[in-house]
Amino acid sequence: MERDDALLNDWRQRALALEAEVAKAVIGQQRVIRAVNTAVFARGHVLLQGDVGVGKTTLLRAFAQVLGGAFARTEGTIDLMPNDLVYYTYIGADGRPAVEAGPLIEHGPELAIFFFNEINRARPQVHSLLLRVMAERSVSAFNREVRFPHLLVFADRNRVEREETFEISSAARDRFMMEITIDAPATDDDRRALMFDPRFHDTDRLVGALQPAMVPYAELNAVAEAIQHQVRASTALQDYALGLWRATAVPADYGVKLPDLDTARLMLAGASPRGMSMLMRATRVAAWLAGRDYATPEDVQAVFVDTLAHRLCLQPVYEMRRPEITGPLMAGILAAVAAP
Repeated sequence: MERDDALLNDWRQRALALEAEVAKAVIGQQRVIRAVNTAVFARGHVLLQGDVGVGKTTLLRAFAQVLGGAFARTEGTIDLMPNDLVYYTYIGADGRPAVEAGPLIEHGPELAIFFFNEINRARPQVHSLLLRVMAERSVSAFNREVRFPHLLVFADRNRVEREETFEISSAARDRFMMEITIDAPATDDDRRALMFDPRFHDTDRLVGALQPAMVPYAELNAVAEAIQHQVRASTALQDYALGLWRATAVPADYGVKLPDLDTARLMLAGASPRGMSMLMRATRVAAWLAGRDYATPEDVQAVFVDTLAHRLCLQPVYEMRRPEITGPLMAGILAAVAAP
């Protein structure tokens, strides 16, 4: 037991060092950096959304740099097809057609991070392939099964442009442990640095200057499982989480009220069992990062919105208003369910 405690304490210091290193490239985003780091040590996929140019790609590239392992990326485009992730064809020097492994499988089992930039520009067929990869960490290619035991999928999308974009289905979004919103830094000092400090004007150099491969990525799965076994969740905390689960399905029964909305008619479905298990995985990591071997209601609250908001299914008439509804809804649920 003492050996496990020492191991996790050592890894906690490494995890905090990762955050500090990423913060050198992405300023004013401490909450978002902590959320992504939580997902990394909970071994969950991450989707970032936000306006154009707020640093989504830079943040995910920075994490890929400091985590190490094989890295691959693709750009979402309207003409991208599923096969483009698995293989590509070209005319060789001898004038004959040739086939090479695509970005998803070129590194085989060593692939640690697959970064999908502008995922909402890709067609639903591509999302479907990614869905399997995220769920099963495997794909069929060249008459064999390619497995990715260490894989995390990082993706981003901007929430401004609607032309030539495709909404991600509820099933695909549910595979992401967290859907995190990133906004422009709030303070004038951070904004001034982004505007006038030349260091932030060259993204490639900025990310490349970060210390690479700060942790042995192949050990992350084992560390993540150790965290889940070592961090305790009391009966009172379990009851609190169950109350939150019920409230996501029937917020009106818990007294949640939203302006100009009938919360009794709002929900099509609340959080799923998978969503709640993801919530508790993230909660235990949040407690571990805070230096505790037990989870508190504050740990649940810290990851509640990022892990569950994108999983809730609203009635179709309200889906177009999801961005303006889910924030107040989640805040209302947290306020309505009494914490121990």
